[in-house]
Amino acid sequence: MFGANLTTFHPDVFFLLGIPGLEHYHTWLSIPFCLMYITALLGNGALILVLHERTLHESMYVFLSMLAGTDILLSTITEPKALAIFWFRDGEITFDACIIQMFFIHVAFVDESGILLAMAFDHYVAICTPLRYTTLLTPMAIGKMTLAIWGRSIGTIFPIIFLKRLPYCQTSIIPHSYCEHIGVARLACADITVNIWYGFLVPVASVLVVVALIGISYTLILQAVFRLPSQDAQHKALNTCGSYIGVILLFFIPYFFTFLTHCFGKNIPHHTHILLANLYVLVPPMLNPIIYGAKTKQIRDSMAHMLSTGRKS
Repeated sequence: MFGANLTTFHPDVFFLLGIPGLEHYHTWLSIPFCLMYITALLGNGALILVLHERTLHESMYVFLSMLAGTDILLSTITEPKALAIFWFRDGEITFDACIIQMFFIHVAFVDESGILLAMAFDHYVAICTPLRYTTLLTPMAIGKMTLAIWGRSIGTIFPIIFLKRLPYCQTSIIPHSYCEHIGVARLACADITVNIWYGFLVPVASVLVVVALIGISYTLILQAVFRLPSQDAQHKALNTCGSYIGVILLFFIPYFFTFLTHCFGKNIPHHTHILLANLYVLVPPMLNPIIYGAKTKQIRDSMAHMLSTGRKS
């Protein structure tokens, strides 16, 4: 339970195994993992630099900058340790570091879903009520939305720290490449029913609410787009929304696929679950800046301007 009335004992360190069953392939797996991680860092870092130009301070770009920062957090909190396991067999992680890693993984995930919802609302206002855009999405409103996103993320995930109060008397080996809530809770020698239900219901309920609200927003957006008088305006609006819908699908489809295989795919090998979990924290952060860079003209122009300015200097 979260607050077990027992003498608390926990090991000084846990030992992460990487991807059990694929140990002989760790070195080979590290190559695409490393390339994806570097691409995610460079792509999202460049996106943040571009979005901090004076001409890109609209709310859409503020949220996009937050998304890029969250993608860097999500991949950085997991992949350096995974690469250390693959290259050096350094799977040792302190108990406190494990809790911190787990906390920020879940914060980044919930935060990213909130940012995607805020971006959907931004699109709804821009397309369905364009005359009210500047009055609704003021700097004060954007600041409140940002605080709400972070407050929701931390508030939803904060009970994870109560894993520190569980007594641990079983093995300290975690068959994963990073610390994961239920995986760590299962090492405890106490009733973890609350942890299991919390780990199941809270993320799922949170994600389903976000998905429903995003779905409603884009349904209204598409209705408004198809009522536009000219095909050129329709094409432009659909092209703008297309990149955002692509990022939303890229984020939620792997999540639901990973979640469903974890819950119901009992015949799927354990290493497949862990491989999917690693790809989930790498592929969206790697592809998001590529999608936005390819689809958003303002970002392409700002990137070209920044590169040309850098060459001249």
